[in-house]
Amino acid sequence: MQSPGVKILIIDDDALFRNILSDIFREYNFTVVTAENGLEGIKTFLAEAPDVAIVDLVMPKLGGVSTCLEISRLAGNTPPILILLTSMFKGAPHEHEAPEMGARVHIPKSTHPLDIVIIVEQLLDRKKYQQ
Repeated sequence: MQSPGVKILIIDDDALFRNILSDIFREYNFTVVTAENGLEGIKTFLAEAPDVAIVDLVMPKLGGVSTCLEISRLAGNTPPILILLTSMFKGAPHEHEAPEMGARVHIPKSTHPLDIVIIVEQLLDRKKYQQ
């Protein structure tokens, strides 16, 4: 798993979880930027233009659904891969045909961080071949 040049935005109000995800993505050569709430996340998205945004569902100032919808709106024809991360549901990560709650991909927070990296790599590969 090597992803030089791919930028990940992690938006999560849980500092420990944000740091764990940041560390593992950096270990696999991703560039990582972070934000601790939805409003900060949108500003960071505009400043950094990440390829992927991993967004917590429940956050102060602006929740994950609104954050994903605003990022999609601002991105226009070049949206990042949006992933909604939540502790509110269990089970396997899943992808929807059309965005649901602002993102097509939903991942439980209980998912092992390395598995999240693998999912992101697969989504990036798919996006590359669809272009």
